[in-house]
Amino acid sequence: MNITLSRALWIAGLVTLASTASANVANGDFESWSGTTPASWTTIDSGISVTPTSSVVHGGSQAAAIAVNTATQASTDLRQSIDVVSGETYDFSVWVYHTEGNVQARLYVGDYQNYSDNSLTGQWQQLSYSYTASSTGSLEVGLRFYDQTGFDGSELVYIDDFEPNDGSASDSGSGSDSGTDSGTGSCTNVDVNLTTDNYGAETSWSITDTSGSAVASGSGYDSNSDYSVYSCLQDGSYTFTITDAYGDGICCSYGNGSWALVVDGTEVLSGDQFASSDGGNFIVSTTDSGSDTGTDTGTDTGTGSGSDTGSGSASCISGTFSLTTDNYGAETSWQITDSSSATVASGNGYSGNTSYSEALCLDEGDYTFTISDSYGDGICCSYGDGSYDLSFDGSSVASGSSFGDSESTSFTLGTDSGTDTGSGSGTDTGTGSSDLSGYYADANGLSGYALKSALSAIISSGHSAQSYSALWTFYSNYERDNYYEADGSVLDIYSENPTGSDPYTYTSSADQCGSYSDEGSCYNREHSFPKSWFNDQTPMYTDVHHIFASDGYVNGKRSNYPYGEVGSATFTSSNGSKLGSAASGLGYSGTVFEPIDEFKGDLARAYFYMATRYESQIGSWQGNTSYSDAVLDGSSDQVFEDWFLAVLLSWNSADPVSQKEIDRNDAAYSFQGNRNPFVDHPELVEAIWGN
Repeated sequence: MNITLSRALWIAGLVTLASTASANVANGDFESWSGTTPASWTTIDSGISVTPTSSVVHGGSQAAAIAVNTATQASTDLRQSIDVVSGETYDFSVWVYHTEGNVQARLYVGDYQNYSDNSLTGQWQQLSYSYTASSTGSLEVGLRFYDQTGFDGSELVYIDDFEPNDGSASDSGSGSDSGTDSGTGSCTNVDVNLTTDNYGAETSWSITDTSGSAVASGSGYDSNSDYSVYSCLQDGSYTFTITDAYGDGICCSYGNGSWALVVDGTEVLSGDQFASSDGGNFIVSTTDSGSDTGTDTGTDTGTGSGSDTGSGSASCISGTFSLTTDNYGAETSWQITDSSSATVASGNGYSGNTSYSEALCLDEGDYTFTISDSYGDGICCSYGDGSYDLSFDGSSVASGSSFGDSESTSFTLGTDSGTDTGSGSGTDTGTGSSDLSGYYADANGLSGYALKSALSAIISSGHSAQSYSALWTFYSNYERDNYYEADGSVLDIYSENPTGSDPYTYTSSADQCGSYSDEGSCYNREHSFPKSWFNDQTPMYTDVHHIFASDGYVNGKRSNYPYGEVGSATFTSSNGSKLGSAASGLGYSGTVFEPIDEFKGDLARAYFYMATRYESQIGSWQGNTSYSDAVLDGSSDQVFEDWFLAVLLSWNSADPVSQKEIDRNDAAYSFQGNRNPFVDHPELVEAIWGN
């Protein structure tokens, strides 16, 4: 095969290449998924769970996160069957990333072959094996996972790029794709991911360079099919255009189509609803000059335009602005200004109920991001569920949804100064009004326990329980310190020092527990509402609204003791969290755990969430342990004993909702489909429990 052929053309021609094409591992790049099932991987044993991840990736935009949940090795295989030809030799390989180092991966090619080095954590390593087929037929390939000393019953391993891989599992139809590949090693991967509607044949797309010449294109697609087309482009400016011949786009009148353009693993353009055409401009650069979506068109009712006047120099810092509009997208605009108040990026003219993603690249310096709503009611939640996020180098510097006329956040970009979210100011945070609408409209006008029951129905109906291992991914993406030191480390509620330097920090994924002997060893998943209180049942067991990243050792010290005010401490963590006998006058004389003041309100609102979300179940949890008996009163309305309710009400009042909480609540909504109403509307605590 001529090495100048594009990957897209290679995919389209696979059906004509007999022996070599049939040996490829389908979806070896793990870019194609049906929910949490990777396409083409037909054997997934019961001892593992598999989910897509974009946080730890070797190549492309996604990898597979494997949660190994058993020490029974015969129940940990991930495999598929491929075709091989007698006498042909095939070089198989896969990339493996260990998080804790207590599980080994073993390559399977017809039989069990090489092991990974589980002591190499926080980095990618490659397993490989050369196989010569003795007969023509099918061959099983994949991995098995083996527990090692220190395995605690659940551990996450990432895998990616199982080769030889044609990347065609997501290209299920008959589309014709073409592109260019320089073959020089200096080109950049550009992926077009497409899901067609009921009329796939109407859809076509092209990528053109500055001269207007097409460098990649696709057409002739099947209906209701997923495609992922790969090209490798030289540095330069390009325009992506997707066209619908009938003029009704690919969503949502006749199916739920969508498209996305991914450059070197980062999504820079995406969409679904449009009329005759959609798309935008982007930049490919091996010197990290960023990209500019220019005219990012949305639906047939409007056009969202964005501009980026950043320098585009090799030293600029890449970022992404993501926006989902409410029902009135045209009211929304935003801008980024530098320290001299000059506008360096902006956007406006958006369509309603549409998602936009714009790539940015800014030099080091101080900036202010401002988002505005011309009507004065923000973008959530009265007339739709809009939201926004501004991220640089993978860390969010500004995000939100509920505000009034405008909301501003100052931040700093630079390798020395770090990323500083500075001061976020808005005319209305959306947390002070008792006039419920949008997401909470069904609870409007209610109070007391009737209000609580209405909220329970709202936050239960959209809740989609995630796997326990998916919490690691949530922490990697959203549980980051962008608020205190702003160093991007894991934000651990039991070690964070909000007024000074942290005693220790954790790197996402690399520092997951495992075993620990003291503080600073590793971080794990703290059920602030102890899991023994609800007998480890789901969906409570994986509900991120009450499960926080925390130091493993301090988490172990807390155990399943109630929260409360400590009178005499027997243990004090490095950030001042305490374990000890309850303070006199608390109304409880047993052992309690007291977090620092910075997070008391966060935890109180998590408990009010639990009392509301699980209203129909929590009344039966009182007798599960002696400590749940001390905290819960056996009812489904008040839920808590008087002494503990007094603690929660005090903490909720003394530690108001922070930007960190707002951002986490937004992330949780994206993660599992429901919100904590007491973060969005903390006044509801008094409306329910105040009397």
